[in-house]
Amino acid sequence: MRRTRSLEEDPVIEAVSGKTVEVTEVQGRRFSVVGGARSGIAVAKLLRNHGAEVFLSEKAPAETMSATVGELKEYGVAYEFGGNTEEVLKADVIVVSPGVPSDVPVVADALARSLRVVSEIEVASWFCKAPIVAVTGTNGKTTTTALLGRIFEDAKKAYAVGGNIGVAFSEMVHRVDEHSIAVLEVSSFQLEHIETFKPKISVMLNMTPDHLDRYGNSFEKYIRAKCRVFMNQDNGDSIVYNYDDTVTRRYVNELAPAPVRRLPFSTEASLTEGAWIDRGRLKLSIGGEQSEIIQTEDISIRGKHNLYNAMAASLAAKAKDVSTASIRATLKNFKGVEHRLEFVREVNGVMFFNDSKATNVESVWYALQSFTSPIVLLLGGRDKGNDYSRLIPLVRKHVKTIVAIGESADKVVGSFAEIVRVRKASSMDEALHLAASVAVSGDVVLLSPACASFDWFENYEHRGRVFKERVHKI
Repeated sequence: MRRTRSLEEDPVIEAVSGKTVEVTEVQGRRFSVVGGARSGIAVAKLLRNHGAEVFLSEKAPAETMSATVGELKEYGVAYEFGGNTEEVLKADVIVVSPGVPSDVPVVADALARSLRVVSEIEVASWFCKAPIVAVTGTNGKTTTTALLGRIFEDAKKAYAVGGNIGVAFSEMVHRVDEHSIAVLEVSSFQLEHIETFKPKISVMLNMTPDHLDRYGNSFEKYIRAKCRVFMNQDNGDSIVYNYDDTVTRRYVNELAPAPVRRLPFSTEASLTEGAWIDRGRLKLSIGGEQSEIIQTEDISIRGKHNLYNAMAASLAAKAKDVSTASIRATLKNFKGVEHRLEFVREVNGVMFFNDSKATNVESVWYALQSFTSPIVLLLGGRDKGNDYSRLIPLVRKHVKTIVAIGESADKVVGSFAEIVRVRKASSMDEALHLAASVAVSGDVVLLSPACASFDWFENYEHRGRVFKERVHKI
């Protein structure tokens, strides 16, 4: 993993790990922002507000980014659209939006020239006075982050939620101070170019193969990108991690800095420090102080994966001094997040669930275990190198019909045709028509695609909204 730079190595931004940056350290410096989506716009505005010269470069054509152009003009940000030119490299620091891979030519050129390349969350962290709780992992990030935010809200603690969920870190950083908590969902993409980003509490939920197309089909590279979340932590900081996930446990043990307090959680082992299940009760122990949080059957969000999410959120909240009674009350009432096993509607006894955020096989594996009723599964989209063999035992047990959708429909058919009845659809409308035609009272129709959405839709949110709109028209 990349170590934090010292002041002698890089005098451009004199940021010491975990400390905020003075305005004078940014003022007048030249920054190029690569990527004009919400994170890129937010960090450009943040830097301009602190007196930096900012140039934003976006590959998409200007006519598709009209709202963006208006914001850039308002803030005095120079810009280009339709490609990345040599102008990007005329900067002291290159800031990369999370959607921009490190191997795109302009970023690769910057790295080859030994220019400083940082991520958007790195820049935002320079101006963050609040302690950071950073949640990462392959699955469960959004639910756990949202649940943590809700716990802090119910406990009447000052906080803000952002990062890979809701608003960009650069957009919310001004809303928090040393008396607040910054709760961030962070992806491997956002962690690729951090230097001094330093959470008070890092949360590592799990690590399974995902986004391997971005990491040269290397699971190891993906894992190490994730593990950057705790690389700057030290004495007084904590890592909350999934003890049951062997990959997560191994890499936390190998790579986490020695002084950091480790807080594991497990549904399978009894632990002396961390969170575990004892005869159906969620228990925590931090620093020798043990608490019984809740009966697991009283946690409102369903499924084993959500039990893990609840354990992680409870540990992080307890580490920030939230009372047991307050955590218990939130766990009883929190209903989950949109597009994650979200109940949509019941039609003639058939229950429709939107799990559009399930963009990998592991997410679907958890989703299929969340139901005892027969499932009609909508599966497919833009494939990211999925291996569906892991799902075969659960498909045999729980699924009566698969409706194959999106670009990967033929791969889905080929993977499951000998296991279960598979129907192929050419649109979401057709998929729901086919699903409704085979589902009977007591069944579940579940959109849990295991794939990205960019074949038919703008993103997984768009896919989920279209699914819900169509369900409400049945």
